Amino acid sequence: MSSVMDDPTLERHFKGHRDAITSLDFSSNMKQIASGSVDACVMIWNTRPQMRAYRFEGHKDAVTSVQFSPSGHLVASASRDKTVRLWVPSVKGESTVFRAHTGTVRSVSFSSDGQTLLTSSDDKSIKVWAVHRQKFLFSLNQHINWVRCVRFSPDGRLIVSASDDKTVKLWDKNSRECIHSFCEHGGYVHHADFHPSGTCIAAASTDNTVKVWDIRTHKLLQHYPVHSATVNSLSFHPSGNYLITASSDSTLKILDLLEGRLLYTLHGHQVTRRALPSDTRPLFFCAVLKLRPSAAVLCSK
Repeated sequence: MSSVMDDPTLERHFKGHRDAITSLDFSSNMKQIASGSVDACVMIWNTRPQMRAYRFEGHKDAVTSVQFSPSGHLVASASRDKTVRLWVPSVKGESTVFRAHTGTVRSVSFSSDGQTLLTSSDDKSIKVWAVHRQKFLFSLNQHINWVRCVRFSPDGRLIVSASDDKTVKLWDKNSRECIHSFCEHGGYVHHADFHPSGTCIAAASTDNTVKVWDIRTHKLLQHYPVHSATVNSLSFHPSGNYLITASSDSTLKILDLLEGRLLYTLHGHQVTRRALPSDTRPLFFCAVLKLRPSAAVLCSK
């Protein structure tokens, strides 16, 4: 995406899940897309035409979140079966299981160096794991309701979490302390993430809005009441100039953060948009939607 954007157009359509798709992520080289579904499967799609997709089975219930490691050599998945799995995204689909949560695991997030993994759960906790040692390290426990989403800052020093207690919390990884709670949302907070600069965070809520805060001053910078239903997910463009949001109103919105305005509304099929990939490279993004009787991934540019 340049400063003057071309109109978004549909680039690819992937079909293979047997139920609603809950999560998406691009690999760092843009050659693969991981998806998780209510069908309890993780799928790895190749963006090059004629390349086969991989279906990974192992979870016993719905997959709620997926993310590639920065190197692309691993995929983490979270599930309603209370486990986290680390997969090798190849034809064998080998995986390692992490167990520590006592409720549905809602979110997975790698640190930028790929050494640490964050998970969040309906057990109201955030857990931190050493990836290569496959070891649980510690928990963060100040939320009082389900923790829907957790993300590392670009430098790995801070953590942001979004919860059904209607707060967004900012944590210091080293001290394990909550630095600040953002309480401006009027509904459950489904998603939060850091701006690529690491100086701001954005959050999406069931109050139909997206909010952007400065983490240094803790001040609300921007407020976007652009959706007519719950905002389920959001993703910053790597330039930091745009924010893409997905909503239960069956639309995607592209927001211009420099001018503080809505740039595009994408409609497509009249079904819920549940997720967006957490790292969208220039020109490309994905939308998820449920098609009866199957499910599909749409890739646009």
